[in-house]
Amino acid sequence: MSIANGQRTRNPIVRMGRRVRRTYEAGEERPLHRYAAVIGVYTACVGALGAVGRARGVRLPERFTAQDTVLLCAATHKASRLLSKEAVTSPLRAPFTRYQEATGEAEVNETVRGTGARHTIGELLTCPFCLGVWVSSGLTAGMVFAPRITRLVSTALTAVAASDFVQLAYDGAKHRAH
Repeated sequence: MSIANGQRTRNPIVRMGRRVRRTYEAGEERPLHRYAAVIGVYTACVGALGAVGRARGVRLPERFTAQDTVLLCAATHKASRLLSKEAVTSPLRAPFTRYQEATGEAEVNETVRGTGARHTIGELLTCPFCLGVWVSSGLTAGMVFAPRITRLVSTALTAVAASDFVQLAYDGAKHRAH
């Protein structure tokens, strides 16, 4: 049992939250409540997808093939980088980020703007690793709800990712030749 604000609680989740907050208070300031809100939104989205699927009678596939898994891996990678780093998608991130510098072939580094939800969304939108969870979940749900169009989109994203590697290899070979 713990005591906070003059009240005792037996709830282990509340106790754990307080313990985490105390640990973080000793170091760098982190917006844990905003991160928790993002986790809550993600969980609500996944729950809503599950509820819609159940209401529509959508059945989960028995299993995913290795080819589906590889396709989703490559498509998730490319979509995450496209959304979080590509110069061409910077207008989508602009309300939450500020341009900092070019970092490579068609990619940019951006800093997060503002405070509160704006800052937290900016952090999500500039992190391909963080965004990958959301993209992967969306593509995986697409494989259940609309597998044909999801495979088409995933194949296109995978082709673009492969093209990126070929372009970079070609450019590297050109530079080595000179």
